[in-house]
Amino acid sequence: MKSWLWLAAGIVLAWPVSGVESLRNECGNKECGNKGSSCALSKGTVAYSLNRRRGGIRSGQYISKFVVRHPAFRGGGGSGLSSWTLPGWTAYNKALDNTPLMTKALTSLVGWAIGDLLAQLFLSKGPFDAKRFINLALFGLTYFGPAGHYFYNFLDAQIPGTNSRIVAIKILVDQLIWTPFFLAIFFAYVGVTKGNSLAMVQRKLERDLFAACQASWRVWPLVHAVNYKFISTKHRLIFVNSMQVAFNIFLSIIGFRQ
Repeated sequence: MKSWLWLAAGIVLAWPVSGVESLRNECGNKECGNKGSSCALSKGTVAYSLNRRRGGIRSGQYISKFVVRHPAFRGGGGSGLSSWTLPGWTAYNKALDNTPLMTKALTSLVGWAIGDLLAQLFLSKGPFDAKRFINLALFGLTYFGPAGHYFYNFLDAQIPGTNSRIVAIKILVDQLIWTPFFLAIFFAYVGVTKGNSLAMVQRKLERDLFAACQASWRVWPLVHAVNYKFISTKHRLIFVNSMQVAFNIFLSIIGFRQ
């Protein structure tokens, strides 16, 4: 599967979150704290215009304006600010606030389950492998969700900010440290759950780890440019899991390749 197909599929799934967070980071729910910006809320619509001096443009000159509708901008207490709502979004955000670790673990369980389900239904040959499906869903639950929760919290705490230099540093840390470690854990987990010996796991790592890293480096830097620039810390994992569904199809195939 071509890497641009993974990217396109993930962006379609994750775009609503990125659009909301880009506005909320600038504007907040009701008013801007940034000088030179203006925001307005009306029935779930955020009209955002940015008036900022850039490259010799005079202060106050209109630069950009766009409109986003999303339930994340609902008013509290039944104020009726939202013209429509995404079922479960408000409850999901409350769960992120109250039980973030468990919520992100369950989010990753769903993401990994969907990725392997699609891989088995449309790309793999032979009967459906329920054991493989369960093992990959459990990997999302027990490792990817909790590890991602702590990793993104740590990274944002140690390297705060969203300017271009900070985003580039975060992408480098993500791809050069987190990605090889995560993929090594993934291949080892798959090997152990298949009953392979340590020698077989080692040979698998030697053969496929670098190829998997290369595939990640073709796709994820662009994804994380959006992630680290626009997505809030608590929503990073649902954004990544939305993108990861497509990449997990690749991982489930290469992970179970003999």
